[in-house]
Amino acid sequence: MSLSVEEAFQRYQRERPRIEEAVEATKTHLQEHLARRRVTCQVTARAKEVSSFQTKVYRKNYTDPWKQITDKAGVRVVVPHAGLLDPALDEIKRCLDVVEVQDDRNAPGHEDRLRYPRLHIQAIMVGNEADPDGTPYECEIQLRTEAVDLWSRMSHKLLYKPGAAPPADVSRSLYRLIALVELFDLEVQRGVEAMAQHPELARSNQLLDVVEQVYRTFTDHPHSTELSYNVIDVLSRTIDDPDGYREHLTQFAERFRDRIERAYTDYGPNSAHFLRHGRYLLASQPESLIIFERLSNNARYRLRSAWDASELPDNMLTDMAQVWGVAL
Repeated sequence: MSLSVEEAFQRYQRERPRIEEAVEATKTHLQEHLARRRVTCQVTARAKEVSSFQTKVYRKNYTDPWKQITDKAGVRVVVPHAGLLDPALDEIKRCLDVVEVQDDRNAPGHEDRLRYPRLHIQAIMVGNEADPDGTPYECEIQLRTEAVDLWSRMSHKLLYKPGAAPPADVSRSLYRLIALVELFDLEVQRGVEAMAQHPELARSNQLLDVVEQVYRTFTDHPHSTELSYNVIDVLSRTIDDPDGYREHLTQFAERFRDRIERAYTDYGPNSAHFLRHGRYLLASQPESLIIFERLSNNARYRLRSAWDASELPDNMLTDMAQVWGVAL
């Protein structure tokens, strides 16, 4: 039975907290599975604001808004380049119950036009949450490259003006940029593939990609990339099998998840320890996961040796050993 605009509005207000919980659980689920698949990406999620729900009803003139608004919850997966779109899409299909995929990347009949390469997935969210009718909650997943995401956010600000069409030259300029977006994505992908032929140069980058993916399953807190590179360069000297390390680190994070979460709570950027002393800086960094893993076995002696040979402050490592509860 279809709901009126007012009924749909009231229902969304009541159910939004449950939808919000479901989309956050889905975000975490995707982060973990994409990390295991070695897909470097950023995953964000949100439940549509109540005001946005009502605005969309009137802007689209929906007759059955509850059913027609399919993005009550939205997830965005942003990958560095186009070469990761298909691996990400395959993993999303594998780990979620997918209802529909809208993939316009290679749609025939528009080869002579510049257009937004839409790649959207409608999927059932994790957690077995359902509305009072027993219908599982769904979310819309937008899968994009970083370049397309930048273009989309910029064009949204300039083109999506309800009730008024943008000037033709503005629209044309933005769509011309799609050509640059395609070139950018192709060149980034080419660069990544070329770097893969020189593992000695790409090793630190690959290791940082690995640990950032796992770290995001614990927190979205921003970190210093410059500090990460300095520390990762030292940590990489203690790892003999970088190709197999992703799976090893993922398993370690799952095995010690509760302990790691307590460490971040007690010593992370918002903790009393950090705010009082200004120490434990690495507890706010993704490379802390590698340090915890290295400290958990005989690799800690190799870590100690590599650290001593570097120019990194000694207290950075000893602080992390204290956090993890081991002696060096």
